[in-house]
Amino acid sequence: MKKLVVLVFLLINSALVQAADYREGVHYKKLPPLQTSSGEKIEVLEFFWYGCPHCYSFEPYMNAWKKTKPANVEVVRVPAIFRPEWEIQARTYYALSIMGVIEDMHGKIFSAMHKDKKRLDTKTRLVDFLERKGVDRKKFLVEYDSFAVDGLVRKAKKKVKAYQLQGVPSVAVNGKYLISGSMAGSYGNMIKIAEYLIIKEGIAKEGLQKNQSN
Repeated sequence: MKKLVVLVFLLINSALVQAADYREGVHYKKLPPLQTSSGEKIEVLEFFWYGCPHCYSFEPYMNAWKKTKPANVEVVRVPAIFRPEWEIQARTYYALSIMGVIEDMHGKIFSAMHKDKKRLDTKTRLVDFLERKGVDRKKFLVEYDSFAVDGLVRKAKKKVKAYQLQGVPSVAVNGKYLISGSMAGSYGNMIKIAEYLIIKEGIAKEGLQKNQSN
């Protein structure tokens, strides 16, 4: 019975992959395989920058998709750091993550910058804004300058280089594929291409597991 379920899964998803008209080098870029940190799950990285209006526009698409994404997919946000001043907001993201309040504050930072047109481009402005939103100022400053955040920022910088990032928003699938807004053509297509590549990866994983069990 289990083998039958796997076979049906592979046949259905193979048909979906074949039906999609997404081409390597046109709609997405294939990368030399990079190490992921999601274990058995398919890792999806969302590269963003708080100051990017396109990232702000793309966020609702990602939020909606996360509610319906396959259970075998893990989504990880990565603040892109192309310039030294971008590190301020990257450190803010990771400090809030460590404090356990990032899901509450992530959208608020985006909205403040792009809907309310607030300048949150310095550490002082960000700290003042976060304090007004109920974030503990002292705890935030401790985490902002912590070794843990130092390490996370270094990893983010390495990912930007390793994934050959040219801009944001961008989405990477399982350390093998990169989708940019310019290649996808629209925010909706970015999600559709990601789903297509996730199916490809799912089929590859099922095939590998099947071979290993034989």
